[in-house]
Amino acid sequence: MTGRLHVVLPNDIDDPATPSGGNAYDRRICDGLVAAGWTVREHAVRGAWPLPTDGDRAELARVLAALPSGGLVLVDGLIASAVPDVLAPAAARLRVVVLMHMPLGDAAERAALSVAAAVVTTSEWSRTRLIESLPPERVYAAPPGVDPAPVHEPGVTGGALLCVAAVTPLKGHDVLVDALAEIRDRSWTCVCVGALDRDPAFADAVRRTARARGIADRVAFVGPRTGADLDARYAAADLLVLPSRRESYGMVVTEALARGVPVVATTADGLAESLGRVSDDRVSDDRVTHDRVTDGLPGMLVPPGDPAALAAALRRWLTEPDLRDRIRKNALVRRKTLTGWAATTKLVADALSTVATHESAGR
Repeated sequence: MTGRLHVVLPNDIDDPATPSGGNAYDRRICDGLVAAGWTVREHAVRGAWPLPTDGDRAELARVLAALPSGGLVLVDGLIASAVPDVLAPAAARLRVVVLMHMPLGDAAERAALSVAAAVVTTSEWSRTRLIESLPPERVYAAPPGVDPAPVHEPGVTGGALLCVAAVTPLKGHDVLVDALAEIRDRSWTCVCVGALDRDPAFADAVRRTARARGIADRVAFVGPRTGADLDARYAAADLLVLPSRRESYGMVVTEALARGVPVVATTADGLAESLGRVSDDRVSDDRVTHDRVTDGLPGMLVPPGDPAALAAALRRWLTEPDLRDRIRKNALVRRKTLTGWAATTKLVADALSTVATHESAGR
């Protein structure tokens, strides 16, 4: 089933200076629905979401009020969860579906989601969290897809490390720098790709720490990168490191795995879901011993906020060639199981169609 859809989005969705997983997801879904035959009208709403000004709230209310009664509307959760008082009157006359990237569980979010006809989450982890307070039949999961990408020959020592994330406390760059300082006796470099202006004070503090710990010449903070530039960063990497304290899914994890690049990440929220696991019968190597830390994993998982645990995992990666080989083989197997954006779009379309059919029948 296809139909007419209005999509309410943050106004920076296509800004190359502010790339994010949420923006990328929104763009791929909008384009995918159009390709699948939906008529999609986008409404990019200005605002410092999720902390809108009174003017931002008024602009959103105006946009929603102008939509035709009974219209099917997909609202980005960054917007919806901040303004339940604006969303509620709109939901009384529109068929509102909220696209929730990262559930926080606060009162405003709960109020907003309670008036939505349905909620689409970007991970099974997020869905599991939301159905603690919402009817399960109203919550759908549509994990991100990933584009196929070429595999490049890894380095001999595995020392080319890459972190792709905005430099903010939630992404854990302070933990990363502390961990890297603990293994400065090994040979490695680390490129940190991601915005430096989301929390400038934090970004400055992280770079000061790198200088104080004597590793500033080995850790490069290069700002945001997109397109071919970002592809080149992945191609040059031996290992993706993602030390997040919160992460509903972690699209950069599957972007690395699509290239056969292993991942060291934390156990925060939905990261284990994005990393995945391969069964032993799909790994065609002749290993005899098993390692409970890496068996079936295309990487390693460590507790969030624990520099010592992250340092220990990175040290193992750098000093144990057999472990690197095992994890790389797992990553190549996991690469074959990844799904594309067409599958994600279909999951979202199915949720929207269910809402449209149910709401139409009830009118």
